[in-house]
Amino acid sequence: MYNGIGLQTARGSGTNGYVQTNKFFIRPRTDGAAKAPLHNYDHDPDRHKLGGMRPPNKEILEHDRRRQVELRLVELRDTLEEQGYTEGEIEERVEEARKEAE
Repeated sequence: MYNGIGLQTARGSGTNGYVQTNKFFIRPRTDGAAKAPLHNYDHDPDRHKLGGMRPPNKEILEHDRRRQVELRLVELRDTLEEQGYTEGEIEERVEEARKEAE
């Protein structure tokens, strides 16, 4: 037994008496570091509107918008093919719709 931890004696315990520390135990901080914000949004005048949430990534939003546009164009292409338009007319209408969406 060291520092009051472990077995008094290893005899009859079925172990060698070696005591390991718990590497996964996280002690609570008392210096106030846990209360510090993860991100500094002091420069953002609308930070009170966020409610503790991070602002959305503009690149991800733009990518999602472009995917939605392309989805609509594929659906338009499918409907035009079902209606019997030629490939040239389909390409022309899809390009017009793409310019309109952009």
